[in-house]
Amino acid sequence: MKIRKIQVLRGPNVWSNYRKKLIQMRLDLEELEHYPTDRIPGFRDRLQKLIPSLVEHQCSEGKRGGFFLRVELGTWMGHVIEHIALEIQTIAGMDVGYGRTRSTNEEGVYNVVFAYTDEEAGLYAAEAAVRIAEAVIRDEEYDLCADIKKMKDICENNCLGPSTKSIVEEAVKRGIPYMRLGNDSMVQLGYGANQMRFQATMTCKTNTLAVDLACDKQRTKELLGSAAIPVPKGELCSSIACLEEAIRNISFPVVIKPLDGNQGKGATINVTNLEKAKEAFIHAQQYSSRVMVERYIKGFDFRVLVIDNKYVAAAKRIPAHVTGNGRDSIQTLIDLVNFDTKRGNGHENVLTKIKIDRDTEEMLEKAGYTLQTIPVKDEVVYLKSTANLSTGGSSVDVTEEIHPENIALAERIARIIGLDICGIDIMAESLSEPITQNGGAILEVNAAPGFRMHLAPTEGTPRNVAAPVVDMLFPEGKTGRIPIISITGTNGKTTTTRLTAHITQNSGFTTGFTTTDGIYIKNRLMMEGDTTGPASAQFILKDPTVEFAVLETARGGILRSGMAYDQCDIGIITNIKEDHLGLNDIHTLEDLARVKSVVVNSVKKDGWAILNADDVHCLAIAEDLECNVAYFTLQPESETVQQLIGNGKTIAFVDNGYITVKKDGKDIRIANLHNVPLTREGKIKFMVANTLASALATYLWGFSVRQISTALQTFVPGYEHTPGRMNLFELRSYNVLVDYAHNPHGYEAIEDYIKNIGARKKIGIVSGIGDRRDEDIIECAHIAGRMFDHIIIRQEGDLRGSTEEHINSMMLLGLQKAGRNVTHEIIADEELALRHALSIAEEGDFITALTEDINLVVSIIKEQQAKEDKERLQHTA
Repeated sequence: MKIRKIQVLRGPNVWSNYRKKLIQMRLDLEELEHYPTDRIPGFRDRLQKLIPSLVEHQCSEGKRGGFFLRVELGTWMGHVIEHIALEIQTIAGMDVGYGRTRSTNEEGVYNVVFAYTDEEAGLYAAEAAVRIAEAVIRDEEYDLCADIKKMKDICENNCLGPSTKSIVEEAVKRGIPYMRLGNDSMVQLGYGANQMRFQATMTCKTNTLAVDLACDKQRTKELLGSAAIPVPKGELCSSIACLEEAIRNISFPVVIKPLDGNQGKGATINVTNLEKAKEAFIHAQQYSSRVMVERYIKGFDFRVLVIDNKYVAAAKRIPAHVTGNGRDSIQTLIDLVNFDTKRGNGHENVLTKIKIDRDTEEMLEKAGYTLQTIPVKDEVVYLKSTANLSTGGSSVDVTEEIHPENIALAERIARIIGLDICGIDIMAESLSEPITQNGGAILEVNAAPGFRMHLAPTEGTPRNVAAPVVDMLFPEGKTGRIPIISITGTNGKTTTTRLTAHITQNSGFTTGFTTTDGIYIKNRLMMEGDTTGPASAQFILKDPTVEFAVLETARGGILRSGMAYDQCDIGIITNIKEDHLGLNDIHTLEDLARVKSVVVNSVKKDGWAILNADDVHCLAIAEDLECNVAYFTLQPESETVQQLIGNGKTIAFVDNGYITVKKDGKDIRIANLHNVPLTREGKIKFMVANTLASALATYLWGFSVRQISTALQTFVPGYEHTPGRMNLFELRSYNVLVDYAHNPHGYEAIEDYIKNIGARKKIGIVSGIGDRRDEDIIECAHIAGRMFDHIIIRQEGDLRGSTEEHINSMMLLGLQKAGRNVTHEIIADEELALRHALSIAEEGDFITALTEDINLVVSIIKEQQAKEDKERLQHTA
């Protein structure tokens, strides 16, 4: 077997609009195409022995063991690899469950698709699954545990921690979109101007001064103490002499901890003699040069959580410990505790494995024990001096047990320190009575407190502490979203995108939009290039100034990695025509329609899909949509459109020269085509279609007729506004039209326009594109042969796997097919081809340059204009 390609899908995609995280592997079975599993002796038994948990996969049989039944009856190896990839992720703690394997047009080549939690782990699972299958086929030993450990390590490094994950899951539950910002725990909730950001449990609303204050334990104590809040007596030390002085003032027992420590690191509690105090001081200085020495407060360790100045939850934290059984040593008991599936390394699980360190050894020494000691039955042996979950501690929920006075005290502390998410550590015998009465004290105030102890306590009721965080960031009615209009299709996408963005920007929204020539925010070019993929869309959605997003969405990005957003308000498909067929498993217009439909399938249920009523593939897409559907048409009298009107559908069309929207039985006139510069008084039919789509989309979103009409009248086509879209340049004795047309449908649109232009001679500069089908190259040349009198055949800079000779031969076949006496010449270099055309043009001629390198072509034309202007001035002088 051979892996041809692996790609990561991160949003709505051709496989699923709601399963957004998928690995797509293109797998060539090679000779195994002729060996389904029933023809490989012993394969099923060996696979079941290696991964017995695959028995839970029901597969298409719909019952336990269904997958193994399929293997026994005979299935292809791509299907097996799909299930292996899913199961090894599940064993590694990343529960997934969706997979698909589909054959391609190429014999023995399959697309194996499966869900992932972490994309790096998913990519590893894809390659590991192939290795596993090959080992099982060859009856070789395979170290599955090594793969599982590797994926666990990957997840520990990459996956969101419990606190961050809980907030993300709560946001998603409310329909608030999210994006990770980098590979750490920084997350953006919402889009554009309505976004909020957080990292772990610090948010964009967190006061940095409050964080600094909470991190300075001494200043926190002083501030709380001055506010009559009980805190343990203590002093700050930076030397042994200072330590000795502090202990004389405070008296034993004491707690010694680093001033800037966290998660209990460097802390030693219940120190009862000077020798141990010095050791604890040196240990603490490994984490901070300044060390806190405090009076040891007896009692239990409690954590109280306050969010947005409101009490949320409380937990009693119990230090890491084991319970004796009278048989096993402390070391064995620790191993048994760590074997619990709830425990993991770091923050990967709800509990953390207990690690033996200096603190553990000191705790055992105090008790007169070693790791080999066998505790008596039911004896509790504590292994850590602090109760942090990060050191293996556990928690008991006491949210309902806390006394109202302690709640008021905690909320007051949060306000004094100024933290929006505040974890307050309290040492007391109980929280069920005021700590001011039972001798309790506030030990610390924590910025970015962990949520694990509340989300999944070892005992008691789990608390959804993420909900108040999301409530704080997004008050009722706020979803964090901005309006998104997504535009796809074969031709007309860029112009429709630019026109729609012009309407939204002119109506007062700071608009970000993406096109084939760049990313724009508020009409300023941010990034140049073909920016119609998901990375460019995310650029817009991450920008905090953007209030409205208009996104040109090309097929390539959808196929490569899915869409950048989970849903849009309005989706537009301009048309579905022959282009890029034969690439990436897209062989027919039906295949292409399936890709384009991802955009409109992502429209929210109360949003609108805007479809071309004159395109049969758009009409077919409409049948499966769950959102509202509206149409635009250049043929309002056609039987299809009349039927749509009869069914009460919303339609945009031209009526007596007016852009008109028919909705709910009423005709709403938007603008007269004579006042819409983009359409050249309605003469450019495909621009009329683009205008109809844009006007309909913005009207249905909620813009007024006046807003739309004004914007249509002020959108003046040209190189600056619509580069490469019917850019007309007037020279002294002839004109030049520059356009991006690169497929038969685009050529026909140019033909429709220039057939009504009176010219002495029509000169065309055209090229074939290497990765198009031969029939598409021939058809483009055929159309060129119909509309031009003289043709200059040039070459693209990138032949895309073809050859100059082959492309030219296809072009010449197309010219012959036109059946006209069209003269032609071949000038491969585009610049030379254009300069030659300009040199041979005579008065009254009309040159059409069809190009992808718009900037180069326009610069040459402007150079010619400047030369003519200079000659004119000299002649006048």
